[in-house]
Amino acid sequence: MDRLCDEILQIILNELNNPSAFTLISKRHYQFARDPYVRASYFLGRYGRIQAMYWALGRGKLLDERVIDILLSSGAHLSRYLVQCAMHHYFRTQVPFIKTRWVRTIPLPVFSYFLSIAARMYGDIPVAKGEDDGSILTLLLKQSRFPTEYRAAKWEQVKDVVEKYKFIPFSDRDPMMAQFPLVLAIEPRLLPYARLNGFNMDRKYRNFVFRRMFEKPAIMFESRADEIVENVRELSRLDPDMFLSRTVAAEICMEAKTNEPAYTALKRLDKNGVLRFELSSVVQELIKLFLNTRSVTTNHTAGVLRVLFKDFPSEDPTVRLVLLLTVFLSEPTAVPSSLSATSETSQSLARYVESCNEEIEELGLGPLTRKDITDVLLSKFVPERFGGILEYARSVLKLDKSEMDGVMTDVALGCLEIGCKGRMLKKLVEAHEFLGDVIAAHLVKHYRINIEDLPPSEDEKACKEYSAPLCADFMMRGRVTLAGLEDAMAGPVVQIAEPVEPQNADGAEHGGEHADGQEGESDDEDGPEDNDPAGDGDDEDLGAIGQDTLSAMIRKDEMMPTRRRRYHELYTNYHDSIGKLPYPADYTQVGTWIQSHFGHLSAAAAVVRIHAVINQNYNVLHHHMYMADGTILAHVPTTLKQFKILARLGRLPSMSLFDDIEGGTEFYFSEEDYLSQEELSTGLAPLGPSGKRAARKAARAASAAGSGSAAVAGPSTPSPPAKKRPRRSVASAVKSYVVPDSDDEAIADGRDESHQHLQRFAKKRRAETNMQRWIKHLALLLKEEQKKYNEKKRRVHAAAPPGVKVKVPKTEFHKSLAQNLPRLRRIDRGKREKLYGADVPDEDGSESDEDEYQYRSARAKRRKVED
Repeated sequence: MDRLCDEILQIILNELNNPSAFTLISKRHYQFARDPYVRASYFLGRYGRIQAMYWALGRGKLLDERVIDILLSSGAHLSRYLVQCAMHHYFRTQVPFIKTRWVRTIPLPVFSYFLSIAARMYGDIPVAKGEDDGSILTLLLKQSRFPTEYRAAKWEQVKDVVEKYKFIPFSDRDPMMAQFPLVLAIEPRLLPYARLNGFNMDRKYRNFVFRRMFEKPAIMFESRADEIVENVRELSRLDPDMFLSRTVAAEICMEAKTNEPAYTALKRLDKNGVLRFELSSVVQELIKLFLNTRSVTTNHTAGVLRVLFKDFPSEDPTVRLVLLLTVFLSEPTAVPSSLSATSETSQSLARYVESCNEEIEELGLGPLTRKDITDVLLSKFVPERFGGILEYARSVLKLDKSEMDGVMTDVALGCLEIGCKGRMLKKLVEAHEFLGDVIAAHLVKHYRINIEDLPPSEDEKACKEYSAPLCADFMMRGRVTLAGLEDAMAGPVVQIAEPVEPQNADGAEHGGEHADGQEGESDDEDGPEDNDPAGDGDDEDLGAIGQDTLSAMIRKDEMMPTRRRRYHELYTNYHDSIGKLPYPADYTQVGTWIQSHFGHLSAAAAVVRIHAVINQNYNVLHHHMYMADGTILAHVPTTLKQFKILARLGRLPSMSLFDDIEGGTEFYFSEEDYLSQEELSTGLAPLGPSGKRAARKAARAASAAGSGSAAVAGPSTPSPPAKKRPRRSVASAVKSYVVPDSDDEAIADGRDESHQHLQRFAKKRRAETNMQRWIKHLALLLKEEQKKYNEKKRRVHAAAPPGVKVKVPKTEFHKSLAQNLPRLRRIDRGKREKLYGADVPDEDGSESDEDEYQYRSARAKRRKVED
C-alpha cells in the first residue's frame, strides 16, 4: 500500500463510506487524508457537484476555509436554497427533512466564512419562515390549478429563483427532489435555467409531469386549453425526451366529459401534429378494452365512450360491439324478468326497445343483424333480465319463431365456453326445454376429452399451455403462481442507480461525522415513474393504454410515499379496481349449472368434470348436490382417468380428488363404468330398460350415500355407529375350559358357533375396499411416473457436459402423488386396525418403489472394545 501513487489512493478513498479506518493504516495515509485538495476531491468524486457541498457541510471536522474554497472553485454547486436551509438548521430552526446534526458540527469561524461567501454571491438572503426558495416553489405547486392571474408566485419571481439564485434540490431526502419536475410542468420555460444548474429531466418523470399539466383546474377559465397547448409545445421543444405518451392521452380521454379543457387541448395537439401518434388509434384501442371489463355497464362509461366515438368514428367491429353493449346494458328502463313478455303485454319493455332503437340510430350503428344480437347476448355482462334484447330482435329485426329458436340455440351453445353464463343458460333452458337436449348432445360430441387428445408428455411447453375449453377459471385462482402474483401486485419497477452514502463515524478526526443519517434510505427512492408495463427502454416508447382516469392517476401519485413508487398498484380504491374486473358482479359458473341440471351421473357432468380437473376450477370441482335438509346427496364421481390426464399434463391434482378417495368414493376407471354407451355417444339418458337400470343404480348410490355405508360413503356423510367387531388379540387371550374328549354338548355347540363366526369374519376381511383399489392403481401410476422421471433424468445427464450436475425437477403431479399416496395408506391401515385389530396385515395389493417415504430405523452403533 505504501508504494501506491496518490491517484490510486484517491480512487480508493472515494469508494469508502467511512475513510477513517483507511487513514489509520500508516502515517503516509494519515498525512494524505489531511490535504484539503484530497478532502474536496473526495466529496466531489463521491457525491457529484450537485450534492458535494451538502455532504461536506455535514462533516464539520473535515471542513475548513480552504476546503470550501477548493470545492467552489472546482465546480461544486451552491444555491441560495442550500444557504437558507443551512442557516435555519445551524441556528436551531427546524428543517423538516434533516433529522441529524448536519451543519451544527461545523465550527463557528468556518460557518461564518461560509456565510460571507454566500453573502457575496447572493447579497441579502431572506431567512424568515416561508421566504426560502423551496417555499416559493411549493406555493406555486399548491396554486397550480388556479388561473395564472390568481397565483401568488408570479413568473418573474419564480424565474429569479431558478436563474439568478441557482435553485436545485440538493438532497435525495428533500421533497422538492420529486416535486421539482412538477414545477417545470407548470412553467416549462424554467427548463433551460434548471439545466444550467445541473438538473436533468429523467424520462421516468414523463407521465408524472404531463398528468399535472392536463390536471383539471379548481376554477374553469377560457384560456385553460390554450395554456395547456402552449406548455406542451414548449416542453417538447426544450426536451425531445419529454413528449405526451399514449398512456396519459388515454387517461385524458377518459375525462372527456368532466375535464373538457384538457380533452379539447388534446384534440388540438393531435390536429396540429404535435403528438407522436394518431389520437384516433388511441381512442379505438381504449374503447376495445371495455369489451371484457365490468365498467361497460355503467352510465358514466357509456357517456364517455359515446363522446369519443362521435369525435373519432371507427368501422372496427369490436368498437361497434362495445357501443352496442353500452346501449343495451346501460339503459335505465326496467324490463320484466320473464322471457315470454312482449312489447304488447309490457309497456316498460316497449319503452326499452324504443329507447335502444333511438340511441342506435343516433350513433349510426344500425341496422342490426341476427349476428349482432347473438354477439350482444354472449357478452359476459348481460344482466339476468335480457328479455329486452330478445324483444328488440323480435319487434325491430322482425325475426320469426324459427329464427328466434336459432338465436337461442346459438346463444346457449356459445355460453358453454364462457364460464360465468350459468344464469343465462338456466333461464334459457327453463323457457325453452328443447335446449337441454341440444346442450347435452353438443357437450358429448364436441367437448369429450380422452387421453389420446392431449399433447405428448415429452412436449413440456405444450402440456403447460394446454387448457380445456370449458370451465376455465376466469378468476385465475388455481393457476396463478407466487411470482406472478408479486409482479401483479408490485406493478412495473424502474431500476435506477442507488446513491452511495457514507456511514456515521463518531470521534474520527479524518473520517468526519455523518451528515444526515441517510445510509440505506435511498435504495427504494425511485421517484415518479411511468406507470405503463412497457418499460422505459426505448426512446419512442409511447406507453400502454389503460382505463384509469387522469384524476385517479394523479391521486395515486399524491397518496404514495415518495420512496415506495414501485408499489403503485397497491394505492387504489374500490371504485378504481371494481370496474376493471373481467367477470360480472353476480354470476353462476356454467360447470356448476350443468352438474345441477343434468345430474351427477350424466354424460354432460362427466365431460364438465374432466374440463374442471384440467383447468383446476375449484368451484366446479367442489360442487355438490344437496338434499332438502342440507345434507350432501352426491357429486360427480372421481375416476382414474382424471388422474391419468393430470399425469399426462404434469399438473397438480386438486386436494378434493384425494379427499373423495379418503371418504370412500367408489372406484371407477372412467366414466364408461357408470354410464351406458348410448348416453356417452348421444349425451342423452336412455329411455328403455337400460335407462331404468341406470336410474335404479343412481337411486341405490344416493341411498348408500345417505345411509353412510363404510365402503361407498361420501366424504362429508356421517356414518352410523357400527357394531364393534372382536379383536384378534382379545379372542386369542380368552382361555378355553373345554375338557379334552368331553361329551358336553353345550361346550361343543359353543365351539362350533365361534368357529363359524371367525370364518365369516375372515371372509369379510378378504374383501377389497374402494380405498384399497384406489391405492393399488395409484401406486401403479406412481411407478410409471417414477419410471418416466428416471428416463428423463438419464437423458438430461447424458446430454449435459462432463462434470456438470443438472437438477431435473419432478412434475407437480409426481410430487403430489408421492406425498398423498403414503397418507392414503396410513388412513386405510388405521381404518382396518379399528375394525380388525392392531395386527392386521397390509392388504392394499400394491407396492411402492418410493424408498424415501419408507421409515427405516437407525442402525445401532458398534461399541469399540479396547484390548
